[in-house]
Amino acid sequence: MEDSDDPVVEEKDVPSFNIIEEKIKAIDNTIIIYRVYYFFNSRIFRFQLIKKDKMCMIELTRTLLESLMKDGTSAEQQLMRILDLNIENAECWNAFEG
Repeated sequence: MEDSDDPVVEEKDVPSFNIIEEKIKAIDNTIIIYRVYYFFNSRIFRFQLIKKDKMCMIELTRTLLESLMKDGTSAEQQLMRILDLNIENAECWNAFEG
């Protein structure tokens, strides 16, 4: 992160980004990760997901994302529960104008 006032981060700054992207695509191949924000004080990454004209926000802890790189099994199961609960929930998806 270059500017501490702008919490948007690049893919390279997100632990396990490729794993998360792969898991999202496995659930629904039409979903893209639009932006990722990092909130330093709470150590949370907020993912903006886009599907057609809808947006869904999912928050994942830095600890979980770092765990995916170390011990994938437990962390991966937790990640999949979070993704499934949010992506499959119609209430998560709101109108989006890009």
